[in-house]
Amino acid sequence: MDVSFLGGPGPQRGVGVVAPFDFALDRELWRWVPDEVSLRLTRTPYVPVEVSLDLARLVSEHETLTDAVRALSASEPEVVAYACTSGSFVGGLAGERAMCAAMTRAGEVAAVTTSGALLEALAELGAHRVALVTPYTESVTRALEDYLREAGAAVTGRAFLGLTRHIWKVPYRDVVDMARRAARGAADALFISCTNLATYDAIPQLEAELRMPVLSANQVTMWAALRMIGAEAVGPYQALLMNGAASAPDPQEGVT
Repeated sequence: MDVSFLGGPGPQRGVGVVAPFDFALDRELWRWVPDEVSLRLTRTPYVPVEVSLDLARLVSEHETLTDAVRALSASEPEVVAYACTSGSFVGGLAGERAMCAAMTRAGEVAAVTTSGALLEALAELGAHRVALVTPYTESVTRALEDYLREAGAAVTGRAFLGLTRHIWKVPYRDVVDMARRAARGAADALFISCTNLATYDAIPQLEAELRMPVLSANQVTMWAALRMIGAEAVGPYQALLMNGAASAPDPQEGVT
């Protein structure tokens, strides 16, 4: 009889994740994670505000991030990811960089945000023209467009739902319909925004149909966080993951 399991579980590498209070897709994040890596999640405190630019600013305040990362530090993650697109693009490029710096100071580990990971993924794919899909209102969608333009990317098309709540309940068929509308222009890649929007199983279908790389908020967040510790995200038929992992930066680099 095989009793090798009696020795206990193997070593687990840790990725800390800070998510907004209304995040409902923990299971989706895990689908990109290899067996030897464990996610350690925490959430920002509840605030009675619907999805908007105001909420994005509230859930990304440095004090909120610092408290969350310090709570995660007890589990000794090797990297910390802030899993929120709007919260990490609302302050533009400078705001995103400041968030990473605040998290690194709080946890003494490398940090990444969803919006920062998006820019890394676009660079990895050599994509400069981006079609956008969001569940947001028009004002939040425009703020994402502004962020991408500041980073030097051209937005070729967009589609959005105008939602302010219950984003995690949007079915795949709505995501696919929006993607088809957004991708009518000449784009190098399509990005599906919001970590609270389910995308994992829609990505392969859309890449086959649209014939372009399809990125999503949760996908790029996990891909970037994992490669910072020298691990690779898992997922079938996803161009970003099949493109070949670039050399990962040292997780301790830049830690003070």
